[in-house]
Amino acid sequence: MARQRPEPCHITLGGREAVALTMEEYAQLIASRRQIGGQSARVRVLAQQVKRTERFLDELAALVDGPTAACRTPDEGAGRRTTVDCHGDHGTTGDTDTDCLRCAIAALLRRHRDATP
Repeated sequence: MARQRPEPCHITLGGREAVALTMEEYAQLIASRRQIGGQSARVRVLAQQVKRTERFLDELAALVDGPTAACRTPDEGAGRRTTVDCHGDHGTTGDTDTDCLRCAIAALLRRHRDATP
């Protein structure tokens, strides 16, 4: 059975129209306002998480779309290509682009994980 919406009593106070509520109706109104406030806070948190996730996915897509410019920066003296996130001494696959991409993705994951409140 659906809950029926209470019909408040309309009154005039000091020449202004007003609504009179029973104590029970007033308590329901206050409880509803609290619930809406809590839901609003949860929605704000979820919106922030969505924005962070979108940024993360955009950055990840940029990494996967092609070799990063940062991995193409020559390391003076060693002849390797390195970045701040990529130390250049991989030795895992033998393919520098693949290894640099792995380093960049790992750094991206760390950065976003650390930024999450």
